[in-house]
Amino acid sequence: MELAHSLLLNEEACNQLGEVQKAEFIFDWLRYLEKLLLATSRGDVKEKQKTLVEQLLSLLNSSPGPPTRKLLAKNLGILYGIGDTFSVYETIDKCNDLIRSKDDSPSYLPTKLAAVVCLGSLYKKLGRILSNTFTETVGNILKAMKSAESQGRYEIMLSLQNILKGLGAAATPCHRDIYKAARSCLTDRSMAVRCAAAKCLFELQNEASFMWSTDLDSVATLCFKSFEGSNYDVRISVSKLLGTVLAKAIISKHPGADAVMCDGNLETRLGSTDVAASQHMLVCALQELGNLIHGLGTTAAPLLQDSSTGVLDSVISVILHPSISVQLTAAWCLHCIAVALPSYLTPLLDRCLERLTVLRSSPEAVTGFSFAVAALLGAVKHCPLGIPHGKGKIILTLAEDLLCSATQNSRLSAQRTQAGWLLIAALMTLGPAVVSHHLARVLLLWKCVFPVSPKDLETEKSRGDSFTWQVTLEGRAGALCAIKSFVSHCGDLLTEEVIQRLLPPLPCGVDLLTRLSSIIKTYGSPLKTPSVVYRQRLYELLILLPPETYEGHLCAILKELAADLTGPDIQVAASTFLLPPLCHQDDLLLLSPLLQETDHRFIEEQLLLSNGIACGSLEYDPYSIYEKDVGGDSVPKPLPPTLSVISSAIKLFGVVCAHVGEAQRLLTLEQLLDSIKHTKGARQQVVQLHVIASVSSFLKYVAGSKGSLGPEEMRRPALALVTGALESPNPLVRCAAAEAWARLAQVVDDGPFTASLAQVSFDKLKSARDVVTRTGHSLALGSLHRHLGGISSQHLNSCVGILYTLSQDSTSPDVQTWALHSLSLIIDSAGPLYYPHVEPTLSLIIMLLLNVPPTHAEVHQSLGRCLNALITTLGPELQGNSTSVSTLRTSCLLGCAVMQDNPDCLVQAQAISCLQQLHMFAPRHVNLSSLVSCLCEILLDNSVLVNLCSPYLLLRRAVLACLRQLVQREAAEVSEHAVTLAKDSREELTPDANIREVGLEGALLILLDKETDQRLCHDIKETLNHMLTSMAVDKLSFWLKLCKDVLAASADFTAVTCVDTMQEEEGDKGDDASVLTTGRDDRSRPFTSPRWATRVFAADCVCRVINQCESAHCAHFDVALAQEMKKRDSRSDFLVLHLADLIRMAFMAATDHSDQLRLSGLQTLLIVIRRFATIPEPEFPGHVILEQYQANVGAALRPAFTSETAPDVTAKACQVCSAWIASGVVSDLNDLRRVHHLLVSSLTKIQAGKEALSHLYNESASTMEILAVLKAWAEVYIIAVERHKNNKQPLKTASCPEESGRNGSDSSPGLLDLVHTDLGTLSRLWLAALQDFALLTLPSEFASQLPTEGGAFYTAETSENAKLHYNNSWALILHATALWLTSTGFVVADPDEGASNLSRPVTPTSMCQGSSSGAIAKSPEDVYSDRFHLILGISVEFLCSLRSDATMESITACLHALQALLDVPWPRSKIGSDQALGIELLNVLHRVILTRESPSIQLASLEVVRQIICAAQEHVKEKRRSAEVDDGAAEKETLPEFGEGKDTGGLVPGKSLVFATLELCVCILVRQLPELNPKLTGSPGIKATKPQMLSEDGSRLVSAALVILSELPAVCSPEGSISILPTILYLTVGVLRETAVKLPGGQLSSTAAASLQALKGILSSPMARAEKSQTAWTDLLRSALTTILDYWDPEDGTHQELDEVSLLTAITVFILSTSPEVTIIPCLQKRCIEKFKVTLEIKDAMVQIKTYQLLLSIFQYPNPAVSYPYIYSLVSSIVEKLQEIDKKNPEDTAELQIFQEGIKVLEALVTIAEEQHRSQLVACLLPILISFLLDENALGSATSIMRNLHDFALQNLMQIGPQYSSVFKSVMASSPSLKARLEAAIKGNQESVKVGTPTSKHTKHPGKNSSIQLKTSFL
Repeated sequence: MELAHSLLLNEEACNQLGEVQKAEFIFDWLRYLEKLLLATSRGDVKEKQKTLVEQLLSLLNSSPGPPTRKLLAKNLGILYGIGDTFSVYETIDKCNDLIRSKDDSPSYLPTKLAAVVCLGSLYKKLGRILSNTFTETVGNILKAMKSAESQGRYEIMLSLQNILKGLGAAATPCHRDIYKAARSCLTDRSMAVRCAAAKCLFELQNEASFMWSTDLDSVATLCFKSFEGSNYDVRISVSKLLGTVLAKAIISKHPGADAVMCDGNLETRLGSTDVAASQHMLVCALQELGNLIHGLGTTAAPLLQDSSTGVLDSVISVILHPSISVQLTAAWCLHCIAVALPSYLTPLLDRCLERLTVLRSSPEAVTGFSFAVAALLGAVKHCPLGIPHGKGKIILTLAEDLLCSATQNSRLSAQRTQAGWLLIAALMTLGPAVVSHHLARVLLLWKCVFPVSPKDLETEKSRGDSFTWQVTLEGRAGALCAIKSFVSHCGDLLTEEVIQRLLPPLPCGVDLLTRLSSIIKTYGSPLKTPSVVYRQRLYELLILLPPETYEGHLCAILKELAADLTGPDIQVAASTFLLPPLCHQDDLLLLSPLLQETDHRFIEEQLLLSNGIACGSLEYDPYSIYEKDVGGDSVPKPLPPTLSVISSAIKLFGVVCAHVGEAQRLLTLEQLLDSIKHTKGARQQVVQLHVIASVSSFLKYVAGSKGSLGPEEMRRPALALVTGALESPNPLVRCAAAEAWARLAQVVDDGPFTASLAQVSFDKLKSARDVVTRTGHSLALGSLHRHLGGISSQHLNSCVGILYTLSQDSTSPDVQTWALHSLSLIIDSAGPLYYPHVEPTLSLIIMLLLNVPPTHAEVHQSLGRCLNALITTLGPELQGNSTSVSTLRTSCLLGCAVMQDNPDCLVQAQAISCLQQLHMFAPRHVNLSSLVSCLCEILLDNSVLVNLCSPYLLLRRAVLACLRQLVQREAAEVSEHAVTLAKDSREELTPDANIREVGLEGALLILLDKETDQRLCHDIKETLNHMLTSMAVDKLSFWLKLCKDVLAASADFTAVTCVDTMQEEEGDKGDDASVLTTGRDDRSRPFTSPRWATRVFAADCVCRVINQCESAHCAHFDVALAQEMKKRDSRSDFLVLHLADLIRMAFMAATDHSDQLRLSGLQTLLIVIRRFATIPEPEFPGHVILEQYQANVGAALRPAFTSETAPDVTAKACQVCSAWIASGVVSDLNDLRRVHHLLVSSLTKIQAGKEALSHLYNESASTMEILAVLKAWAEVYIIAVERHKNNKQPLKTASCPEESGRNGSDSSPGLLDLVHTDLGTLSRLWLAALQDFALLTLPSEFASQLPTEGGAFYTAETSENAKLHYNNSWALILHATALWLTSTGFVVADPDEGASNLSRPVTPTSMCQGSSSGAIAKSPEDVYSDRFHLILGISVEFLCSLRSDATMESITACLHALQALLDVPWPRSKIGSDQALGIELLNVLHRVILTRESPSIQLASLEVVRQIICAAQEHVKEKRRSAEVDDGAAEKETLPEFGEGKDTGGLVPGKSLVFATLELCVCILVRQLPELNPKLTGSPGIKATKPQMLSEDGSRLVSAALVILSELPAVCSPEGSISILPTILYLTVGVLRETAVKLPGGQLSSTAAASLQALKGILSSPMARAEKSQTAWTDLLRSALTTILDYWDPEDGTHQELDEVSLLTAITVFILSTSPEVTIIPCLQKRCIEKFKVTLEIKDAMVQIKTYQLLLSIFQYPNPAVSYPYIYSLVSSIVEKLQEIDKKNPEDTAELQIFQEGIKVLEALVTIAEEQHRSQLVACLLPILISFLLDENALGSATSIMRNLHDFALQNLMQIGPQYSSVFKSVMASSPSLKARLEAAIKGNQESVKVGTPTSKHTKHPGKNSSIQLKTSFL
């Protein structure tokens, strides 16, 4: 194919190819030439023009196919447009000659057609240049048309359209002639020709004014004529023509226009009183009104509130119209209003119920208002807020009343009966929660409708007259419908017991069915319709019930069904409705677009209706008014009873036939076969249709339930029935039969049988010549393959061979279409088995694509399906580089190109779908830019004239499905290509959605706003979401501007401005109002009043953008950094710089009329507050950036708290309020009050409890609102308490004075004060809510114990719905309640909380006590106990079985509540005294730690564990203390042992608190440090690892666990402590070993520090000294010390990396914290001293400093047995080291510090030493100190280090001198040099003081601090 890519055709290469390849080659060259000509310079084109024209014209003679001729003509036009035009006349003459030619043979036709197309293209391109030749050309073309066949007429019309387009007004002389020709074509028998003629006339009317003036009448008549017998394409084209012409006539004020418009004198004015107006008019008006309001949603509220229009009154007045269809449509309209505006649902329901009760003696009112009530009940499931529960009871009572009074007045009998059952049936849609309360009454009514026994039925038959039977049948049909509604809407209630109560009337119902025909004979034809309805209702109910329930009646039912399906009185054939569900979805594409989804579906269905094909309508079945609506807001369209009974019979036949005995089944099938044979003509077709539908239904059911057909003799009749249908003239019947054919093979499941079926089709296809047989059997083959996968390869070859032949039968496009469709099914199902056939199939497809006329669009559609299947079969192999694959790929792309140019939209859709597949498998080989430009042209073209350019929904769906896939991989590229296309858009394309401005994303948003198809909208949203995810961060401003434009285009500023006028301060008013209205720009926006759904999507996009930025650069949330980076590179963009826009968008959405948009706006505001609350404002230190938006936030929230706001909006607003207050953005209390008072007003509103809130919605909506308010308050209270706590502690770090002021003492107590005023009320409400929650979480077996009237905030009937709201809010309420109880310390009882007043008076069940126990006052102890157990119970219940959907928020809040609870003594004493409770809690916490990886949750759990252990310790201490007090006089020995382990020391797992704690701590430690697990490290071959630094979280967890471990001995008895000590020591020392990492500056790692702290806690435990345990402890502690010493010098050389300071500190802790006998045994003491010696020799200065500090603490130890050995062993070396410093002056602060610490050690020794040795020590110390003194000369030039040293030495000398004066004097006397030096130094020092030299004040601090720091740490 590369050879085809040149300017001139490579004729040599072309001539060597075969026929098909040659056509491909030429087409490819022409495609390439089109692009090349546009890119080549004019000079180069002119140079080759002559040859090129010759080549192109020679192609004219080579019979080019349709796509080739189109491209050829286009290229000629382009060539002359760029090059010279002098030879164009010659070319035009040549074309005219070809058209004039007398050769009429079929082979010459393509040449003639190509000439026609070329003329059109030349004139279109060159236009007026050719105006002198056009009359001759047009004349010639029109003359040729007289003898042309349909293809010729089609091309001539399109060619004339192009000529008119090119010449414009210059073509006037020929206008009339063209008009005449096109008129005749507009009613042509070929639909394609009609479409072409419509396009030609559309072009003509641009210049030919007579079409919309003098000839307007005849144009209109002609168009109406053209609609007759038309298809969808023709209707679209002609409508466009007629609409445009009429519009022009009206605009030009032509008088003829009105006459046409009033054709048929349609009366369009309609007053609500003018009931005589045509009922069809009313039906249309009501449907439109309903749909309109449904679409507007809550934004329609002002419309309905406007009393001047009186919309509701008008609709309700129509309910009394005499026509049933008008009444039903009015009811439907009310349904739409209620769905759109849920707040109207209850008032409308009340109003209709009231009218129904008052007007119950008017037949119209009973009927009309019962319809209305039913329709409104059907709306409830679309309104999440529901209706009050009590309505169910009212409606049921009214229904009973109507049924009981039906017999009183014969004038109303029928209406009341129908109304009663209709209300009951509609009531069932409210679901199990409502129906369960009324089920008994409904079942009783059901039981009474039918006679009890067959005998009663018999006697009944002989009584009554035609009228009473009518009413009876109506009543029974209604009852069946009600039960059907019950079964389908309340499946949960269908228990065994209920089913048993449903069944008794059924036998009688079936019995009546069998007698209907005799009843009709007796009472005449008025009973015909009621009996049909009765049948249908019974069948529908039976379909829903399991067949076992009517087992005994299967045969009787089957007989009735067979009679219905083949009875003598059936006339209607309704294949369009009966068969599609039984055909395969893909096969329906073969049929007319009747069954395809289009934008004009409603009109198309009306057309079917007028064509006598039955179509649905509401009046056929009033019971459908409450069913789920079909598609979005469209009206339900039940079929007429005669049809729907057949439809139900067919479904039921499938079930019943599968369940009867085999003999009966065989008999039935044979009967059906006979009934077809015994009928003739049209009737035979109807019977065959019903029979094939029933058999298909039967086979589908059997295949679905994996059943079998039965014995072999069944096969014959089944086969005969299906074979007959395969040859039916009705294409739908053939489709259904093909499906049944395959299902038959599936059900029989026998290889030879399947093979014989295929053989039957082969034989038929070989012999038959008629279209019907060939289409039916070719589809049968495809269907067999589809259901049974690849059959054998031999079969596959035969199938493919036959279908190849059929698909080339150009005499019958139908046969080609069906054969190709079948081929596509085989390719799909054969998979890899199809590989051998891929190449020939592809050439066949390309050949047909290049040759089948465009008028046969259906053949092209099938070709597209084949190509698609082939691409899928080849799959990823298409990426290959081999020649064969490359050829296949090129052919596939070529096929797509041909289809893209096809005029038929569905073929274009196929092309796009094929390119999408190719892009998926071989993305590099699909030209993305041309694909995107093609997609955009279709989409945007289509948005110019609202869906008229591309009328096909399926094409738009294909485009979006493709776009969606492209942007998943290459969003940025797709977006760029779209913008590039817009910039260099060619003259044909002027997209209205200016892509240059709003990009592809904006264009898609505009499209989203116009589209109504659900699937398409879903794809648009998905596409936008993918683009947002991958590009929002890079194109931030662009996306935010898009969303802002969509939201701002709708903001009703007049409504918004006034929201803030309620403010207290004058200044604020102006401020807030201006916030809302400034920045309005009135320039034209791309979005004009978008629908609310589009705006909601835009608001969601804003949230997604914020989300995307979170995972991007941190500058998005840092003002200073963002501004700095923006300065560096102005292109960079950060979210924080758009904060004003974010707030504004959230504000616009939150204050809109649409409730959904308000919710989205509030959610956006919430996200903005949470993300930006902590970001500082660089210009005003100590403030955050959100502070300046207080007014906006307040104004956005205020409207949500008005009385008429829906509860869900208020609930969301509460959440935002609490987030705002809790965020800490606003510190000034007066500012906070703006938002705080909103919460206060809500609190006042909810105090009256569930009774006080709105009665518009279900009670659970009130529950939701109350709990939202309580949760919001809880969040605020929690934060207030937290800040209050933080402020009590001194502020450790306040980076600047303003900040400390801001977070400081003024603001936070203030917040607590704000809450404090309402705390009494809040605490009561919180406790009540928690009690409700506790009741609702009880398992179902306790249901009988629940209070009958419900809880404080929920009613018993709505408890299921309420659970959800409690689940969302309990956790924070629990935390807040626990904090409140903690703050009262469980000590102060509230004054107003006496007897049962624990919760509010409203609460039916006071705290944890049944309402029966009345007035028994509880002691405060009991009240506390109840509250304590409530909180503990809820927490444990939740934590012990954490569901996967439990939120982090709930778990954290729950753990914090437990922490708060255990913060005060009283609850701790409860836990401490109840061991089992403590263990239970520990086990629960252990499970939380195991199942939740979050460090914050694990830390919170550990904190609770620590508190439990503290509680246990306190309890043990208390018991010991009281025992000592009680037995004060008794002997010590007799005291019982308290604490775990008692006298034996045994800990029983499961019964021991300590054991449970150890398990939990080990779990934490081993997770962080697996090396602690002896199983791991103890096994041979595993080397000990280096010590490691843990993450910050890991360190925290380990430290917390160590703290708990160190507390454990105190909970044990002495014996118990001995049991656990080894474990605790192993773990603590193990952590030290694993984490003692050397850190710079001699610091300790946080975990090592924690383990040392823990070690100190363990070692200083009183148990170490208790007489019963001392010996054992001493042994164990010695072992631990030995272990630590062993770490230091391990045998195998591991752990060389351990930090000496950590180990030395550990040794020191042992020496100082244990009793002396642990460490003074010689072997240990010697090793310890050795370690100190070694460490003193280490060169690292920090190690030396720490060693001196540790030695100092040992030397000062009061027990000489411990300290002296160290002093003896180490002093000499310390003195030596200090004397060395004398020789080598210190050079840095570290060395200075070593000296200082050493001196301190010596000074300490001087104080400790006994009198006689003291003088020696001082004598050692003085020379060292004096050696560092400097005289005044040296002092001036000394370094700062030396000067510091001098100061330090001098100061110490000054102190020592007076203390030990005698020694001092004697030393001075003995050494004059020292004395001289000292005096010189003192003198120098005095001089320097005078001069002001810095003295030693500064130097003392560093050393001192560091030693103190270490001391406080551990020692």
